[in-house]
Amino acid sequence: MSENSSAPPEDAPLLLETFRATISPVTAESLPHLHELAVSVFWPHRGRDIELFLELGQGYIAHDEIGRAMGSAMYFPMGEDFAMLGMMIVTPRLQGNGAGRRLLERVLKDCEGRDLRITATLATRAFYASAGLEPVCNIAQHQGFASAVPVPKPVPGLLIRPLEVDDLDAVRQLDTAAYGADRTVALDALLRRSEGLVAVRDGAVRGFALKRPFGRGVVVGPLVAEDDAMAEQLAAPLIRASEGAFVRVDAPVAHEAFRALLSAANLGVYDTVTEMRRGPARRATTGAQVYGLATHSLG
Repeated sequence: MSENSSAPPEDAPLLLETFRATISPVTAESLPHLHELAVSVFWPHRGRDIELFLELGQGYIAHDEIGRAMGSAMYFPMGEDFAMLGMMIVTPRLQGNGAGRRLLERVLKDCEGRDLRITATLATRAFYASAGLEPVCNIAQHQGFASAVPVPKPVPGLLIRPLEVDDLDAVRQLDTAAYGADRTVALDALLRRSEGLVAVRDGAVRGFALKRPFGRGVVVGPLVAEDDAMAEQLAAPLIRASEGAFVRVDAPVAHEAFRALLSAANLGVYDTVTEMRRGPARRATTGAQVYGLATHSLG
């Protein structure tokens, strides 16, 4: 080749044709691809966590021409008229190229007629707002290697004890009222994977908390309580039992006294996300309320 050749120098950028993506429903075989996507955006999900999502949800995954996962979007029906959106991931190299929008459109079409809820990061909040979702509240992601949490002052008339089989109907009713939708199927799946406590007053179950393996360690949630004091009574024993382990609790920022207990247990705020919704506000703001989420994808 002559010195006057138009060939680019060896260190010039190599321009490659963009791969085309195909979108297909998620299946059990999608697990390793969904895990790959979660790792690509530094989410802590393990295979067991994604297995739960595949058991409870539906959705779509995009692959390029050689089978690499490019993005995903899932939804988790709760009763007949509500769904959570989750596992909304686009691999970093393709963010901003329309893949997320196309995947979101697919799940929104499937969820026509349902009210929706999603937890959005600061970076994705405007994206979901453009799809018609509006902010509800902020959720603080508390996590860390748990230290010996202070023992909360006892609440007169309130008994904290292990959750028993006979408590399940009361727990389901409390969860439906606090969560704002019937997620019995999801809750039962969580119960099978969890240990739990209930708060009893006057012989009736008034609150509950579950703890199960998740991500790098364990998550305390869902947690439903009537006030901060009850939430502290439920959470503290579960955190103490996990001293030295990695513990996560996703708590609405409005519950300041409860969150102070989490901070005292060395569970600092790693991130804050915004819960967003389509449809009327459903979460209870009086009586039994959600103090700790099950996961961002399940609420």
